[in-house]
Amino acid sequence: MAASTPPVCDFDWPAPDFRLMGTDGESYALSDVAGPQGTLIMFICNHCPFVLAILDRLLVDARALQADGIGIAAICSNDVQAYPADGFDNMATLARDHDIPFPYLHDADQSVARAYGAVCTPDFFGFNTAGRLQYRGQLDAGRMGPVPDDTPRDLRNAMRQIAKTGRGPTHQIPSMGCSIKWAS
Repeated sequence: MAASTPPVCDFDWPAPDFRLMGTDGESYALSDVAGPQGTLIMFICNHCPFVLAILDRLLVDARALQADGIGIAAICSNDVQAYPADGFDNMATLARDHDIPFPYLHDADQSVARAYGAVCTPDFFGFNTAGRLQYRGQLDAGRMGPVPDDTPRDLRNAMRQIAKTGRGPTHQIPSMGCSIKWAS
């Protein structure tokens, strides 16, 4: 498994709009998931060991951020022909089994991943209320392992800073994960 790392945050880059089907059977646009205090768009998938290693911590942080007024959506963009584990039915199962509290969206033609410049799973994009990018870093330092309780919650702290000030932290550690599985 080769790991990929996204580029550093391109501050104030505008969030591309989208309309994608969610595992709940509803269709979502960016405006449907945007929160009054900011928006977090993340690219994840069902089979990536990096995502699976952080999923429980991610869900705890997501619930806390939603309580703070941050809108959240996750997008799976992997090629399902080559990676059937990332197919829509399996996405719905993951969402149900883990009680995912935000829309889990399917980017079947990979156009949204391309518009965002997504590189890996997980890849986090934190936007302020103006829809401008302020965070593109890691969830936390855990990567694929457990973390001590006092480990800084990079993503959660950054999104709370964005909600409060409109600006993300100047120092960000990129996420790391499996590359997006592009269709040939």
